[in-house]
Amino acid sequence: MQPNSPWRIPDFRTLFTASALSQLGANITYVAVPLVAVTALDAGPGQVGALATLSTIAFLVIGLPAGAWVDRLSHRRVLIVADLARALLQATVPLAWWLDALTLGQLYAVVLLNGCATVFFDVGSQSVLPQLVGRDSLVRANADINTLIAAGNVGGRGAGGGLVSLLTAPAAVLFSAGTHLASGVALLFLRRTPAPAAPRPAAGGGLRTQIGEGVRHVLGNGELRALALTASLGNLGSSVINTMLPIWFVRGLGLPGGALGLFWAAGGVGLLVGARCARPVAARLGFGRTLGIAGLCLAPSGLLVPLVDHGAWLLLAGTGWFLAMFKVGMDNVLGVSLRQRMTPDALLGRMNATFRFLLTGALAVGAAVSGVLGELIGVHATLWVGGVFVATAFLPVFCSPVRRRRELPEQAQPMTQVSGATASES
Repeated sequence: MQPNSPWRIPDFRTLFTASALSQLGANITYVAVPLVAVTALDAGPGQVGALATLSTIAFLVIGLPAGAWVDRLSHRRVLIVADLARALLQATVPLAWWLDALTLGQLYAVVLLNGCATVFFDVGSQSVLPQLVGRDSLVRANADINTLIAAGNVGGRGAGGGLVSLLTAPAAVLFSAGTHLASGVALLFLRRTPAPAAPRPAAGGGLRTQIGEGVRHVLGNGELRALALTASLGNLGSSVINTMLPIWFVRGLGLPGGALGLFWAAGGVGLLVGARCARPVAARLGFGRTLGIAGLCLAPSGLLVPLVDHGAWLLLAGTGWFLAMFKVGMDNVLGVSLRQRMTPDALLGRMNATFRFLLTGALAVGAAVSGVLGELIGVHATLWVGGVFVATAFLPVFCSPVRRRRELPEQAQPMTQVSGATASES
């Protein structure tokens, strides 16, 4: 095992195991919940759009203060409570279905509260990682974590489609609840977590001041701002597409839920391959050039996704989704590593929360836009709108100082200032 390998650290292995279980559950839910709405509750495009919006809107509502709270709390406790909350919430869906009492109102409430728990889990796990493995191991650790996320997209969404086809969509949600419960139990063995930092006094201090420091750190730096814009636009387009896909597959094409799971799994394979290729390709071409070339060559493949239909068209659209997600997988490893490297420990929670606010907030906005457009211009036309966003999302990074970076993030110099500071651009 290499000296700077994150796998030499027991707590990284524990976090990875828990994250694997959590990712499996999250991806099963991603497939199963909209299919519960479509098949069990006969939801229309607007209602499916509302469901997808509520599942991610928590990042817009509490995403920024969550970062300040996570910086003050025990990361281990945050992660455990978040997983147990998701397990309990998801278990209510199959229970209500078996009692013939499930309603869209309950489903809306479950996905909203589940999203709140996910905010804390995501911010907490990204904030604790640099302190568990050290900054010299960040690229390797993020490559492994993003490989896990991609594998979760493949296995979790494929399993979600299979469970829906073999059993029912509510039964698949119950299986997801079990994985979150197992993740919470695994996190009990996480030992070496840093103590919460004491809040620094500041003029007019308090939560608002601390949130503002994180926002200024991200939006005040050209590289971080470009990474946030590209990822947000990509998420917006992906959300527009993914919100309408369950309706298009089930009602427009008459395909089973398993086919939708496999289509989404193809994107997961793209994420997986992209995450594994990111570091060696960046070492050969340079960090910024890798991001620029990947965006220019791969992002336009998002325009193939709206061509989804029967036969060869399904294969062509799946290939487009694979290539678009391959680009996202590379961006995730290099972009997350760069932003972690450019952020001091005291700001990690707020930086991650700002990114999650923007990126996952874009998912909520995209879902809402998708639902409205689905009602106004039709499901298939809405897929084209999403495809255009995915195809052009690379432009902020392509036109930014990031494209001129040659070194990997692990070679960048970390910031030493905190309040209102930005890193130098290369």
